[in-house]
Amino acid sequence: DEASKVKLLGYIRGLILGPFFVSVKLIAFLVYLAFVYSGGILTSERVFVSMALFQAVRLACVLFTPFAIQYISDSKVTFKRMQTFLQLSELPSTELGRHEKDYSPAKNCRIVIENVHAKWDKEVDQPTLQNVSATVESGRLVAIIGPVGAGKSSLLMAVLNELPLLEGSISVTGRLAYVSQQPWVFSASLRQNIVFGNKYEKTKYDRILKACALNKDIAIMPHGDLTLIGDRGVSLSGGQRARVSLARALYMDADVYLLDDPLSAVDTAVGRHIFENVVQGYLKNKPRVLVTHQLQFLKEAEQILILKEGEMIGKGTFKELSMSGIDFSSLLKSDDEQTDKTASGHVTSTSGSHHLQRSMSHEPQSKLHESSRHRLHSTSSKSHEVINGNLRFSVHESMRGSELSLTSVGTIGDEFSAEEVQLPEEEERHQGTVGLGIYYEYFKAGAGIIKFLLLVFLCLAAQGAYILSDWWLSRWSNEEEARYSALERHNALLAEGYNATNITIPIVDTNFNVSVFSGIIGGVFLFGILRALMFFKVTVDASQALHNTMFASILRSHIGFFDTNPVGRILNRFSKDIGHMDDLLPVTFFDFTQCALLILGIVGVAGVVNPWVFIVVAPLIVLFVIIRRYYIRTSRHIKRLEGTTRSPVFSHLSASLQGLHTIRAFSVQGKFIEEFDNHQDLHTEAWFLFLTTSRWLAIRLDWLCAMFVTAVSFFCVVAADSLNAGLVGLSMTYAMTLMGMFQWGVRQSAEVENQMISVERVLDYSRLPSEAPLEAPNDRKPPPDWPQHGRISVQRVSLKYSTDTPTVLKNISFTIEAREKIGIVGRTGAGKSSLITMLFRLVEPTGSITIDDVDTLQIGLHDLRNQISIIPQDPVLFTGKLRRNLDPFSNHSDDALWKALGEVQLKNAVEDLPHGLDTEVSEGGINFSVGQRQLICLARAILRNNKILMIDEATANVDPRTDGLIQQTIREKFRKCTVLTIAHRLHTIMDSDRLLVLHDGEIEEFDAPHLLLQKPEGLLRKLVEQTGKTETTNLIEIARKSYENKNRDDINEEVQASNLAEIMRAISLHDVAMTIEELDELRMAENKEKEAENGTGDKEEDIEDAAEKVSREESETKDPIQDIGGKDEDLNVDVGEMDNGVKSVDGPTGETPVGDVDDEVESEEKSKLLADNGKKADDLDVDVGKVDENDEANETENLLSKDEHRK
Repeated sequence: DEASKVKLLGYIRGLILGPFFVSVKLIAFLVYLAFVYSGGILTSERVFVSMALFQAVRLACVLFTPFAIQYISDSKVTFKRMQTFLQLSELPSTELGRHEKDYSPAKNCRIVIENVHAKWDKEVDQPTLQNVSATVESGRLVAIIGPVGAGKSSLLMAVLNELPLLEGSISVTGRLAYVSQQPWVFSASLRQNIVFGNKYEKTKYDRILKACALNKDIAIMPHGDLTLIGDRGVSLSGGQRARVSLARALYMDADVYLLDDPLSAVDTAVGRHIFENVVQGYLKNKPRVLVTHQLQFLKEAEQILILKEGEMIGKGTFKELSMSGIDFSSLLKSDDEQTDKTASGHVTSTSGSHHLQRSMSHEPQSKLHESSRHRLHSTSSKSHEVINGNLRFSVHESMRGSELSLTSVGTIGDEFSAEEVQLPEEEERHQGTVGLGIYYEYFKAGAGIIKFLLLVFLCLAAQGAYILSDWWLSRWSNEEEARYSALERHNALLAEGYNATNITIPIVDTNFNVSVFSGIIGGVFLFGILRALMFFKVTVDASQALHNTMFASILRSHIGFFDTNPVGRILNRFSKDIGHMDDLLPVTFFDFTQCALLILGIVGVAGVVNPWVFIVVAPLIVLFVIIRRYYIRTSRHIKRLEGTTRSPVFSHLSASLQGLHTIRAFSVQGKFIEEFDNHQDLHTEAWFLFLTTSRWLAIRLDWLCAMFVTAVSFFCVVAADSLNAGLVGLSMTYAMTLMGMFQWGVRQSAEVENQMISVERVLDYSRLPSEAPLEAPNDRKPPPDWPQHGRISVQRVSLKYSTDTPTVLKNISFTIEAREKIGIVGRTGAGKSSLITMLFRLVEPTGSITIDDVDTLQIGLHDLRNQISIIPQDPVLFTGKLRRNLDPFSNHSDDALWKALGEVQLKNAVEDLPHGLDTEVSEGGINFSVGQRQLICLARAILRNNKILMIDEATANVDPRTDGLIQQTIREKFRKCTVLTIAHRLHTIMDSDRLLVLHDGEIEEFDAPHLLLQKPEGLLRKLVEQTGKTETTNLIEIARKSYENKNRDDINEEVQASNLAEIMRAISLHDVAMTIEELDELRMAENKEKEAENGTGDKEEDIEDAAEKVSREESETKDPIQDIGGKDEDLNVDVGEMDNGVKSVDGPTGETPVGDVDDEVESEEKSKLLADNGKKADDLDVDVGKVDENDEANETENLLSKDEHRK
């Protein structure tokens, strides 16, 4: 839709600028036509003086008026949007004392919440919070727990004045500090992110780094804590971002702390360290509100609030709540009954970080609302001191000598590994002129060779018709002047009485002149309009083609590109540069083309009329080239500087909007406004320099034009005897036109080169190194039904993110069998998420990776990635309808979508939304809580139904009960799939088939959790022990029970499979015996038939007897077949649900499982089974889950076909 509007706008501009070129000729044609037919004489004086007047009014009447109408329309739209923005309601004003810089810490800091009712959207009936009351005193820790969407984050938003209250009150004594659920890190040095504009105090700073386990991470950075980190902290891991965000809150030295689940992003060991050293250490004397899903920390809280559907359903200490009947351990589990009773309660979203039911039709206004509050809610901005000088340290200093990433060396203390840090690249800035290759690529993108030649022809034809019209006017006026002069002489002689017969009066065919002039003007108009429309079509098509090429290139670029390029830099290409190519460049380029042709025509006409002019033109051209080159060399650098100084403005604005809640919570709006002003000032300085250079050029071009007009006038006077009036008037008129045209044309030529820099920058991003091909050649394509099982084999694989970065996965090898459930654990930075990078080939690894014996490094990326589902650590939702987020390609019915939502416990929540599946998802999905976004991603994976599922910390931001529901859903829906799970919550992966334990990019351990926990010095054992004694006992018990259950199930399934095999064998033996007996009986009957030649009745009787025996044996044969049919139905049940036939193997009664099989065969087979049972339990590689149902069906079909053959 936008592309069609841009194209339409281009055509409209063509229709405006085309007549601008033709307008003077059209006006002149109409005026002269009326003048001639009214009896006037068209002299050179009248023609070219009037032509000069027409040129003067052309700009105002033909160009400025249409553009004025357009700009007035644009202004009305702008004012309306600004009015909507400025009329939004404001945040309540905060207490001045609470935010003053010199405010002294309060002695009795507290939070008092009394009967709070609140909602995000007043149009939604159900409130976000209702009947919530609590008091947080100094030195007390209040923990808030509850399922996804219970209102935990919304309660913190209410305390921060972000969520408007309907009833009740919230009183805060002291300054607030807030740690958001999704850590916010902006593009600056790590120290700037922590100090946040406050005065740097080394002792305090070092203490905070140690408490947050960041000191060793900083030690390995090239510039320490002054190392620049990327936009949104992309170069940091999720755990590092969480710790930086927490350290920032500590450094603010606030009075009251609101911590929104900061422990979910880090592993268990780091979480325990932070809880002990920060929550219960550094902040022990301050009021703390901790939203958490880590139930092992609840015993240390002085008070616990339990929220459900926005309502407080429990409050008290851990002991009080336990005595009142609340079983906290049950929150880690879920059974079918609890799921049915509480499904809507767990995930019926009434709140979250943002309210699920927040109407999407108001989402843009809500963003404006937040922006307006950000701008206006700064009552104390004047009191803030200027940002620390370190805040604006040189990027070049930070980047100089540093590599793109750093190797993890050493450890943080004795417990925590340091992590690699990638540094963002400095934006590239070209040097020198914009090469002809850029122009070639530009026109190549917008037009083929035929279209381009047609455009050149139209440009030359229009200019030729333009000059021809002026030449014809000059010829016509000369004829009229000659006729007028002859008539005057003739009349004068007659008046004096002389004979004037010797005077020849020229005949002027006015009709012929008018006809020719009309045809020429028609040609000017036609060629001018066609030239404008064709030019704008070519340029707009070029813009769209280059945009699509750049977009495709970025989509196909390596993942490292996004790690080292801030979002603002990429958005700058798509917004400002593409905007220049859409709006400015076509107009400027067309204007320059018209001016260049007109200037060449002017110089050419003046030179043809009076060749002496060329004597002056040559040095003027040399002087012009020198001035223009000097100007272009300067203005080009300034224009490029303007482009690069514009990117920080976008980046800063984007980062500020992302961290708006944190900025307002810390009351540092003034500092961020000041920083924005600094970026804006830097950009304005570059823009002002560009404007001043343009004025410098304009003055010098006016001097050149004045010299040219003087030269033309001088030589016209000198050669007056040899020139006629029409040609002199033509050359002088053209020369006077040159005064404004030349200056404008040269300015436009420079502007074209400056704006072609945008094309250059877009082409840079159109040539990014791309990933491997999406589609492989046919000889390397995997089978259509690949993968069937999901067996993964990794052999000697290493991975690094770029050639000059350290290896993050080091020569690892492992094999994951089909349908195995693998947990992946390791300390922060061990390489867990790099496994996902490896399997998805986001970065090309070395070594061999096969899935079902297909080398994934040799196939296309689409073939690989389409067959692997992932639930990422940071859930991704796209702007648009919820339906499209679940099913982007519309491959599933609504029933399937609702079923998937029901399986992730979101059905009731979505049904409560006004538009259901058609609910609009805002940018980044912020109208859903983080936990709900994870559930939507899980539903998306369920719908895809791939054989391999990867889960990267998918349940880090949900409560334990919802975590349990998700795990149960994964076990049920992906029972026949291979599942790889990365998790910080060890209890979620303790029932995995095996655990892959990583350390420093290498495989430390890989076995069943129960077996790994038997190693006292094992890494898994150490990780488990760091969770505390109680949690360690629980985890060991979970692993033991899971291991025993799996072993019991394996033995039972193998026994079941062996029983089935023996039954099949027994049936086969029985079938062979029966067939031999039948053949003997039939042979005997045939012999009797031959012997009884004279006894017909006896023969018939014998045949009947034989037939009766065969029929009886057929009926006996059907029993085993039916029994196998029953077995086929019971293949997937537990051994306790097996039919009596299987039970009789171990039973004392000797009851046969196969109907009428001989007792001798039965007892022989049973004794053999009993003797070999133990051996088969160990040796058989087939379990009932792996018996192919097609094989069973084929076996049964073979038996039936044998029976039919016997018949």
